[in-house]
Amino acid sequence: MTRFGGRRALVTGASRGIGAAIAERLAADGAAVAITARTLDRHDHLAGSLTETRARLERYGGSVATVVADLADDADRARIVPEAADVLGGPIEILVNNAAAAMYQPLADFPLRRRRLIFEVNVHAPLDLAQAVIPAMKEAGEGWIVNLSSGSTRLSDGPPFEAGALGSTIGVYGASKAALNRLTNSLAAELYGTGIRVNSVQPRAAVMSEGADELVGGKLRPDQIESMEEMVEAAVSLCDCPAQVTGGILVSLDLIESAGLRVHGLDGKPLG
Repeated sequence: MTRFGGRRALVTGASRGIGAAIAERLAADGAAVAITARTLDRHDHLAGSLTETRARLERYGGSVATVVADLADDADRARIVPEAADVLGGPIEILVNNAAAAMYQPLADFPLRRRRLIFEVNVHAPLDLAQAVIPAMKEAGEGWIVNLSSGSTRLSDGPPFEAGALGSTIGVYGASKAALNRLTNSLAAELYGTGIRVNSVQPRAAVMSEGADELVGGKLRPDQIESMEEMVEAAVSLCDCPAQVTGGILVSLDLIESAGLRVHGLDGKPLG
């Protein structure tokens, strides 16, 4: 049997970027995968869609469910898990909370509307989806919840401050991801002993997805970038990790090195 054969997974923000890549890797390794995002066929300026991701996943022969939903809308996201489970034929066993709202601008005039949107998508939606999958995971005695975080949670040393290429403009986004990390750790502690593992993982360096390229393209040195395959390898390792691996706030390349992981392509074949 393949690595995730017989497992059902849900990946948010899967129309492009890291979410689409994680979904493909899970499908390549045998999982039945539900993908969700707002973009079914075409985004107004970014490449990628659920239709394109679905086509990539279907090449591996497993079941694929597509759920179009806006994670900023609490009523909309409430139907994601039930619809995914219905199409895949059973409860979700692996939840990957990848979707994120990223808007960068100085804090002195950062609008409340944008702040609320960022926290709605980056904090409330992952917890709502986790709450939706937990009952079935508890009944089964196992489950995996993986939250995608960010290095923007790190504080800037100073004064004088070294705030990086984006400076303070990344403050609200970073605060939302710091909140997600805290919820990850607390939920893991709360669920410890049930067999449900809850972890977060963030890139050590930037992963140049379509969205990242739009926001920071051309602003980073080569040593500030890591490959999509490395980020996916780290994330997928937490989708079938043992029960004692829970509550971690992990960094992609550090995890790969400490666990001695071999990096694979999105098709599941070893690289190099």
